[in-house]
Amino acid sequence: MKKNNKKKNTVDYNWIIKIVISSFLISIIFTLISETIIPNVGIILGAILTLVFILLGVIFDMIGLAVATAEEAQFNSMVAKRVKGAKMALKLKKNADKVSSFCNDVVGDICGIVSGSTGAVIAIKIVEHYDFNQLLVTLIIMGIISALTIGGKALEKGYAIKKSNKILFNFAKILSIFVKE
Repeated sequence: MKKNNKKKNTVDYNWIIKIVISSFLISIIFTLISETIIPNVGIILGAILTLVFILLGVIFDMIGLAVATAEEAQFNSMVAKRVKGAKMALKLKKNADKVSSFCNDVVGDICGIVSGSTGAVIAIKIVEHYDFNQLLVTLIIMGIISALTIGGKALEKGYAIKKSNKILFNFAKILSIFVKE
């Protein structure tokens, strides 16, 4: 029994290295997208792209929470019945700590950071185009982004907990299209 306790308390340094590298790469990709597209499009399209980043963050937060709270037994039963996506769901559930960390901390947090930076670019565009007060415009845009992000995450939390098995299964079905089970 001591072996199991030691194993559970051991830090997985390989996972930490992978998550740091993936965070770095995803951050670069998302920032590159936002920094090359937002300055070259109109204010409305820039706002829509910012909303996409916010929505992506909220969705991945919901998936991360659903994976952490889903019940493994249901997926064991589905695997036995050879339901498509069930093996992926079970694999995600068995690695809930890592999946949740990736969804919530990597994708969710990066989307929050990138939506803030895109909001700053939009604020500058509005100030330049309409000659409004920069501080006021920046405060309003950052307030809207924060409110939508926090409100969206607050809204999805109860749903993610109540429908965790369904959310995990649907996410697993999507993943199983791209990744062999």
